[in-house]
Amino acid sequence: MAQSSIEWTEMTWNPTTGCTKVSQGCKFCYAEIMSKRLQAMGIEKYKDNFEVRTHEDALKTPYTWKKSKVVFVNSMSDLFHEQIPLEFIKKVFKVMNENPQHVFQVLTKRAERLFELHKEFKWTHNIWMGVSVEEEKVKDRIDFLRKTNARVKFLSLEPLIGELPNLDLENMDWVIVGGESGHNPRPMEASWVLDIQEQCEKVDVAFFFKQWGGKNKKKNGRTLNGRTYDEMPEIELQHSV
Repeated sequence: MAQSSIEWTEMTWNPTTGCTKVSQGCKFCYAEIMSKRLQAMGIEKYKDNFEVRTHEDALKTPYTWKKSKVVFVNSMSDLFHEQIPLEFIKKVFKVMNENPQHVFQVLTKRAERLFELHKEFKWTHNIWMGVSVEEEKVKDRIDFLRKTNARVKFLSLEPLIGELPNLDLENMDWVIVGGESGHNPRPMEASWVLDIQEQCEKVDVAFFFKQWGGKNKKKNGRTLNGRTYDEMPEIELQHSV
């Protein structure tokens, strides 16, 4: 568990760590870079660097949080990575099911495996399921997500490295847009962002603009049209069971 600087969540929870690259959005993976740092610091959880690993002990953590949290699940991994056993994914879902006082935001680039397995899980109201879509080539991830039983569905269009006109946002609840950051980020055009914001507005989908990115993401900020966009789906919480 860790407090998060990610604008659309409060904290991170990593019952799995490690990943492998599957598309262009992975090119400058922040989690891979962070994993190396944590390994160098001697953090036991990252002793194998970015190899895919499951962490049984981390499954206990959400039960200890005293106040309701908005939680990004696996900021350092992908829950639907092919090396993560179905039985362990089921354990993660059980934890989320048994903690309805928290919102759990799960994000994957492996939308096909998500769809293949989605009927194996109980999709309680507090599990928000999203897919990353960085460019036109991977738009099919949206269709796989749409077919799942997730109650709240969202798209993370970050790092946005190409325009995404004519998105099919049917049954989507939330869209996040962000540019790439780091030492050699690929540029994001303002016209791409404005087009997506307009698409969301037309169909009444919550729009969240995370950042412009770039080498100095703090300086570049996160204003669009002279304002910030922090829209989110309505959060429905229940008491713990």
